[in-house]
Amino acid sequence: MTRPTLAVVGATGSVGSVMLELLSSRRDVWGEIRLIASARSAGRTLTCRGERLPVLPLTAEAFDGVDVAMFDVPDEISAHWAPIAVERGATVVDNSSAFRMEPDVPLVVPEVNRAVAGHRPRGIVSSANCTTATMIMAVAPLHLEYGLRELVLASYQSASGAGQVGVDTLHDQLTKVAGDRLLGSRPGNVRQVVGDDLGPFPAPIALNVVPWSGQPAPLGWSSEELKLRNESRKILALPVLKVSATCVRVPVVTGHSIAVHAVFAAEVTADGARQVLRNAPGVIVVDDVEAGEFPMPIDAVGTDPSWVGRIRRAMDDPRALSFFVTGDNMRKGAALNTVQIAELIAADLSR
Repeated sequence: MTRPTLAVVGATGSVGSVMLELLSSRRDVWGEIRLIASARSAGRTLTCRGERLPVLPLTAEAFDGVDVAMFDVPDEISAHWAPIAVERGATVVDNSSAFRMEPDVPLVVPEVNRAVAGHRPRGIVSSANCTTATMIMAVAPLHLEYGLRELVLASYQSASGAGQVGVDTLHDQLTKVAGDRLLGSRPGNVRQVVGDDLGPFPAPIALNVVPWSGQPAPLGWSSEELKLRNESRKILALPVLKVSATCVRVPVVTGHSIAVHAVFAAEVTADGARQVLRNAPGVIVVDDVEAGEFPMPIDAVGTDPSWVGRIRRAMDDPRALSFFVTGDNMRKGAALNTVQIAELIAADLSR
């Protein structure tokens, strides 16, 4: 049988470049790979599977003959072009938030709920938000063992979650503040040095943490915080799961981290949880406090799993567990999860 044709929409972006890297390193299930981006990027060539491939402009005709299309573009671009790709015969795997909460679009993390990817009434499958995907890898196996009832989350999200402009802003600000040991010791002096160079952040990111990520949402919440709640409910099929989240930007280039407090229906022990997580696909347990071994983004960057540690039972509730999760938001949080879903669909098409 002819292998399916894949389109990568947003191939020139930061996540798109990781997608091409993954397509070159994973088991090859694809025939033609077609790279698509905005008109200003058309005509460039990029390397994938050892070949130099041209970048095509985003047009309806670019999807002719495409079986699966992976999208990593802004929400409004996905909302417009994904249905067009479907009309042209492609199944779309979308990494934006445009369709995630639509009831007839499956929201998938393959290690957790791959079966739902097989039901695609609109021809679209959504890939989870980067922070949700990293966190849910650890939460889902614990839910299967103990029955999840409640989540209290604090995320520590890297600059790359805001795109290349976020990374550039962090590096530019670090250059400005480097060497001045008085910075951060007096009110406002970091702001004075950084000036108006805030990029996508509402405050300086260098020498700082910013307790805000996303867009304003009702009742003081941010859009990123609501994604953690709503997407967790949908992926775990727990529509009334109690979730409270606080999302924070930190001066880390790549790697989102989440402090998790989870309450279960059954009593849980730290050792029992460690065993569950050691057996979970896509999870690495790094949890030896005496040896100073913790899950940290500087170790997780460039790797695929979610790294989990600081596992401890709550002091005042035998049904509650606290732990820390980190992972590369450009890989499992974005490109890898999308590629994995596309591979599931490719397998369906080959049956």
